[in-house]
Amino acid sequence: MSLPAPSANSSHVSAQPLVEFQHVWKTYLTGAGPVHALRGVSVSIYRGDYISIVGPSGSGKSTFMHILGCLDTPTSGRYLLAGTDVGQMDEERLAHVRNRRIGFVFQQFHLLASLTAWRNVELPLVYAGVDRRSRKERAMAALEQMGLGNRANHFPNQLSGGQQQRVALARALVTEPDVVLADEPTGNLDSVASDDVMTIFDELHREGRTVVLITHENDVASRAERVMRFRDGHFVQPEGAAA
Repeated sequence: MSLPAPSANSSHVSAQPLVEFQHVWKTYLTGAGPVHALRGVSVSIYRGDYISIVGPSGSGKSTFMHILGCLDTPTSGRYLLAGTDVGQMDEERLAHVRNRRIGFVFQQFHLLASLTAWRNVELPLVYAGVDRRSRKERAMAALEQMGLGNRANHFPNQLSGGQQQRVALARALVTEPDVVLADEPTGNLDSVASDDVMTIFDELHREGRTVVLITHENDVASRAERVMRFRDGHFVQPEGAAA
């Protein structure tokens, strides 16, 4: 099922999608038979979009995220990133995409306890082969953007949950990715820290960044420009929308 195209007055009309799924299926083989996690998903995401993806557990939204983030591949169909077929990339190119073109933010933060905040933030640049001086400058700038310049030398266990998630956000942004992909980014945060983190996502959108959020929280989803709902392996039209 395809989602509606952007309206005629949208600036997206003549633009090439940044992300395009064309009839994507993902099937897992189990002892009980095949399980279709994605069922012919077709969708386009454009530069500057701010999208939340919602749906019940088992609906397919996590599988969609894994494929979008190049952590998994379709069983059939095509995934185009900036016009390039991801299915034709070898593992080296996929690793390059994951490192530089997609910024990941997870519910569990995934910070290394033995490294300070700025050392955690610089890690994607280490893997990208950026020189030491530039790595630190860029890591510090990303932390400053998150309001954590004065916490750069703190270890994760010296930071609150909200601060740890902002460090994770800085790490996701330090490579200037095409897409910021966040999986339940407020799932481990209290309401105050959640609002702080979502305010940052709002600001990233105002700066023109492409943000895709996976969430089960309606108040988080409502912050996005578009809410896309998953059910039974594909996107569904919102109630009252034209087919």
